[in-house]
Amino acid sequence: MAASPLALVRRPGPRLAEGIVTHLDREPVDLDLARAQWDGYVAALRDAGWEVREVAPADDCPDAVFVEDPVVVQGDLAVLGRSGAPERRAEAEGVEAAVREVGLRVVRIEAPGTLDGGDVLRAEDTAYVGLGGRTNGEGIRQLATHLREFGIRVQAVPVTRALHLKSACTALPDGTVIGWGPVVDDRAAFPRYEDVPEEGGAHVVRLADDHLLMATSAPRSAASYRDRGYRVTEVDVSEFEKLEGCVTCLSVRIRG
Repeated sequence: MAASPLALVRRPGPRLAEGIVTHLDREPVDLDLARAQWDGYVAALRDAGWEVREVAPADDCPDAVFVEDPVVVQGDLAVLGRSGAPERRAEAEGVEAAVREVGLRVVRIEAPGTLDGGDVLRAEDTAYVGLGGRTNGEGIRQLATHLREFGIRVQAVPVTRALHLKSACTALPDGTVIGWGPVVDDRAAFPRYEDVPEEGGAHVVRLADDHLLMATSAPRSAASYRDRGYRVTEVDVSEFEKLEGCVTCLSVRIRG
């Protein structure tokens, strides 16, 4: 297990533009620009003091850059998911090798359960899990069993308007869930919830308790977080946003 913050990432593959699009109209993706944006994302992690390790490429899998989806990490445990999109399940092999290499224990979601990491949102002592097209009730039940040893409460939340729960909302370090209202199915599921003014503002990565990483596509949201006292690093992820991606799904964060 890493003694300092570690991020696992996976480079965009040559078939990125073929990635699955569920709730958006397909737009052309500039692969060269995506690769440059990915480099900028990785640099932001490193600049914030994170060690970054690359997961082995999966060039036959267009969505493999969204490396968060095949796994959920809690403490020293990695729960390998089983995507509700069968064509994405091959992505898990390289991710499993990477989490084993850093010393994590490994368990897995078994059929008929399905689970994508992008559906799992931690806020304080609760893991909210999106119940939708990629994650089913059996997957949520199995995840709850795996997380029980950590005292984590697992709560299902409906997801019908977005790809994943974390496509609709994430959480600030203080536990406040922030969401893009038009795609949040159940605001009342969260004890503390706030709408944000831009879709990209609903996606933040906690680099530290006072430091957020987010997309350049949400300047008003960024300003509001700075007003709360957070440091904010903004990165351009426009090519990944075209594929329903965001800053959270481009890495697996492991805190020592």
